[in-house]
Amino acid sequence: MQSILMLLVTILQLYMWVIIINAVMSWLIAFNVVNTQNRFVAMVMDLTYRLTEPLLAPIRRFLPNLGGIDISPVILILLIIFTQNLLIELFASQPVYGL
Repeated sequence: MQSILMLLVTILQLYMWVIIINAVMSWLIAFNVVNTQNRFVAMVMDLTYRLTEPLLAPIRRFLPNLGGIDISPVILILLIIFTQNLLIELFASQPVYGL
């Protein structure tokens, strides 16, 4: 059970990094630091957008308009941290049977 728990926590941590990469890349594009005409930049943005948008879109629907500031990635990261802590609390303290 510990292996499954660690796998789930690692997957959530990797997803958190994808969210951070997506946010940083969108800032770099908005400030014209990187150009979306670059094939690699376009590929990274498309990948991170496809991975994060299914979870960010429902959060954006509930948030009020903050005038161009998108805090949905912050809320999603907080939810991921809460989920990680909840998984650890629920399953890490369980006794391991069969050993």
